[in-house]
Amino acid sequence: MTNPMILHWSPRSPYVRKVMIAIAEMGLQDRIQTTRTIAGGTTPHRALMKLNPVGKIPTLELPDGTVVYDSPVIIEYLDTLHDGPKLYPAAWPERLTALRRHALGQGMLDNALPLLAEGFRPPERQSEPHKALWRSKLVACVDALEGEAEALGRGGFTVGHLAIGVALAYLDFRFADLAWRNGHPTLATWHESFNARPSVQANMPVDDR
Repeated sequence: MTNPMILHWSPRSPYVRKVMIAIAEMGLQDRIQTTRTIAGGTTPHRALMKLNPVGKIPTLELPDGTVVYDSPVIIEYLDTLHDGPKLYPAAWPERLTALRRHALGQGMLDNALPLLAEGFRPPERQSEPHKALWRSKLVACVDALEGEAEALGRGGFTVGHLAIGVALAYLDFRFADLAWRNGHPTLATWHESFNARPSVQANMPVDDR
C-alpha cells in the first residue's frame, strides 16, 4: 500500500476547507492523512516552516518528500491523480473561466482574513479605513458575482465554483452582518446548490481552536 500524503490542516481555515472539499470531489480521501497544524497568530511554527518557509496552511507532504503549497497548487496537483471530472478544465476558454473565478474567490478570502484579524485588535488600534476598504471589496465581489450567478449554474463543477462557494460560506461563518444574500437572489440560490453537495456537507467550517 502506498504511503499516504500528509496535509497540514485546520478546521477553521477556508483555504484548507477548499482543499478538503476538492479531495472529497476527487474521491482521494483514502490517500491523504491530515495533521492538525496551528499556523496563525504571532508565534512562528518552526517545524512547518522547515517544510513550507511561508509557514502557512494548507501544506501537503508527498510520500517522496516533495512539499506542495498553497491551496491552488495543491488542488491542481491532486487533480492529476484521479480519473473523474477535473476541477481544472484542460480546454480553453473553459480553463480561463475557472481560473478567473478561482482568483475572485481567493481574492475574497484574501480580503476577509485581514478584516477578521483587524477586529481582534484593541478597538483603539483598529484601522477603520482599512476595515472599510476590505468590506467594500467584499461587497464589490458579491455584486459582481450576482451578475454571473446564472452562468455559475451551467456546466461542470470547477475550481472556480469551489473557491467562490467557500468564500461566500466564509462570509456566512465570520461576517453574518454583511448579509451578502440581500439583493443577490440568484447568487443565493446558486450557493444553496453548492452547500448541498456531499463534499461540502462533509467539510463544514468549525470554530475550533
